[in-house]
Amino acid sequence: MSASLREPTATPLVSPGAATALLDAYRPGSDRFLASPHHTLLGRGAAADIPHDTRPLTWRVRAVLNARRRAGAPAPVVVGSVPFAPASPHSLVSPQSVQWAPPLCEDPLTALPGPLPEEGTDWQVREVPEPERYGRAVADAVKRMRSGEFTKVVLARTLELTAPDEPDLPAMLSRLARRDPAGYTFAVPSGPGRTLIGASPELLVARTGGRLTANPLGGSAPRSPDLAEDVRRAAALLESPKDLHEHAVVVDAVQEALTPFCTFLQVPERPTLVRTAAMWHLSTTVTGELADPDVTALELATALHPTPAVCGTPTEVARAVIAESEPFDRGPYTGMVGWQDADGDGEWVVTIRCAEAEGRSLRLFAGAGVVAASSPEAETAETGAKFRTFLDAVGASL
Repeated sequence: MSASLREPTATPLVSPGAATALLDAYRPGSDRFLASPHHTLLGRGAAADIPHDTRPLTWRVRAVLNARRRAGAPAPVVVGSVPFAPASPHSLVSPQSVQWAPPLCEDPLTALPGPLPEEGTDWQVREVPEPERYGRAVADAVKRMRSGEFTKVVLARTLELTAPDEPDLPAMLSRLARRDPAGYTFAVPSGPGRTLIGASPELLVARTGGRLTANPLGGSAPRSPDLAEDVRRAAALLESPKDLHEHAVVVDAVQEALTPFCTFLQVPERPTLVRTAAMWHLSTTVTGELADPDVTALELATALHPTPAVCGTPTEVARAVIAESEPFDRGPYTGMVGWQDADGDGEWVVTIRCAEAEGRSLRLFAGAGVVAASSPEAETAETGAKFRTFLDAVGASL
């Protein structure tokens, strides 16, 4: 296990197959599943909801965790998702019970094949907005950036998938997790009758004791099944002026947000690469030592959210452009999903490569960072490549 995140204050399952056992035990409804490179977590039931009121969210979470600890809960945590829009309702609870296991990437059983997508599912696919309209929004944003209005905006589009029957969410989650076992896989309720499910490559922030880790991504390229071409794309991404600029905007914002909390913050000068089954991403791992050990993981996450990787810069201008350009409500997409314990430790992940399931429908989300050097064709293609993570998991195609 990485030294950057200690084991939570609960007895983990340690036998081979423990992580996949939690994955296989997940059931939609009241279960909450989160897997990271450090832990696998399965929460069941709801001992306490995080209330919606005028107090800061971090205060409400702290109050619930402290109350549960005083009531004798041995290792209470809060689990769930926070949406992109500040005024939208979150979906956070303290589960009745929580099981922990080592990470999926250390479980040898993840190498076994998971359940295949159901053959013959007649998925009806609707693109919102249509690629042509999305391309026009990108072109308009580029024009405004070149005139100096703002520096970057992340524009998203969705795929609305409808099947004759309700999709098998546990099987879908299993396929997502087995495809990228070293990533961040999640399935949590996101509202009445709705489930947020996905496999994100991006850690917003983790906190353990006095140490924090953030892993901003920005700048992407689709993978290729041909090894030589895949390597060429990775090497080109590392040298792409457009993508390096996009990445630098994100890293600078993360550094600016985290510096006030730290006595020491280490930010590498150049990015490296992280890969998923579908994409290459420019990646920078930021580490720091907290000046105040009482600052919680969620406080750090809310200070960072939303980063330019999912919104843009300046933030409020980018939010306005998103509202003007996207003909849908993002809901939990590009928010954050994760957990925090009563000591303030936790992991919060950027909610990307995800879908929201409701009845027979799935809404898939994908976005691309638009800067002055962007082109409508390239950004439309990038969102199409990012949809592959989920389309492969459900056996659908564009």
